[in-house]
Amino acid sequence: MKLAIVAATGGVGRHLVDQALAAGHSVTALVRNPAKLHRPVRAATVDLAAPDPTALRAALVDQDAVLSCLGPRGAGEYGIVEPGTRALAQAMHDAGCRRIVAVSGSGVSTVPTPSRPNPPRREPGAGFWNRYIATPLGRRVLGAHFVDVAMMEHVLRTSGLDWTAVRPPYLSDGPVTGRYRTAVGHSVPGGVRLSRADTAHLMLRVLDDPTMIGQAVGAAN
Repeated sequence: MKLAIVAATGGVGRHLVDQALAAGHSVTALVRNPAKLHRPVRAATVDLAAPDPTALRAALVDQDAVLSCLGPRGAGEYGIVEPGTRALAQAMHDAGCRRIVAVSGSGVSTVPTPSRPNPPRREPGAGFWNRYIATPLGRRVLGAHFVDVAMMEHVLRTSGLDWTAVRPPYLSDGPVTGRYRTAVGHSVPGGVRLSRADTAHLMLRVLDDPTMIGQAVGAAN
């Protein structure tokens, strides 16, 4: 497949590039600074903090799918995910690309959004740690970013695209293992962490699974 990887120089994005190439996919990296790419792949200079619709559309023409790892580089960029994804979704429509898999986060289903105005107070399916400690702490510490990621899912949900949101908990370092648990629509009970490499693995795994379209998928070791 021809895959456009957004934020390909980030923690999950780097693993996506490696794993996608190893699987025989053609990769186009959508990045702010192509000089930071660790592999020689086709690149498009794209800044989703201030997107250029023409350049973004051009980067997505003839792509089969988009894998988005869009996220802030620090607290100063909190709020980038929703508008960046909105611009990305519009460019996908303009370019005729329908499939997108995006990194989200565990616990965001408890945040009210226009398409889910009355979410559950506690994360469905989550164990004690996620329900009463990790998710409330994440909402308090990350604040605006937590809401931003929930709103990104709202953008996907109302985009008309073939979307999947991958919701890892705490992201850790480590090699790809392919050994992790998943849960559709809620968190993995007792799941605390998932490596960036395995997050990339899951994104590629759900890419061509039609049953994952329109779903948010929790995952953890």
